[in-house]
Amino acid sequence: MNKLKTYLLDNSWLELTIRWVLGLIFIYASLQKIIDPAAFAKIIFGYDLFPGGIINLAAVILPYVELISGIALIAGIYTRSAALVINGLLFCFILILTINLIREVSFDCGCFSTEITGSALSPESLLIRDIIAFIFGMQVLLFRNPRKGCLMQ
Repeated sequence: MNKLKTYLLDNSWLELTIRWVLGLIFIYASLQKIIDPAAFAKIIFGYDLFPGGIINLAAVILPYVELISGIALIAGIYTRSAALVINGLLFCFILILTINLIREVSFDCGCFSTEITGSALSPESLLIRDIIAFIFGMQVLLFRNPRKGCLMQ
């Protein structure tokens, strides 16, 4: 068990791979939202959780936060801070998914597309995917050894 823990928490190649995977996911997720913030605002509205006054602001700001955090992870610029931001976003997504699952509200997650067509994944699958991504983010956040491929630590 101790060897597994050491491998998972201290392996710089694993940390680099996870950073790149999370970074690419968040960059890809941001692109369509940046191109069409109005459609993303409709998706946020569909969550039925937020007051109307902040929906447009969130639809404009959140994609850029995703993009910048993803780039920072890949480039290795303030990786711990970028991982903290990404895990904060993932925690919010997990909370939103959980609340709407409990309330049995039908919604489109808007993760990778702003088209409101219904997700190919069930809300439960989306929740599991986000929890796994959160765990990956925790590995980057808690990593204490020298990081590979970083411009700034």
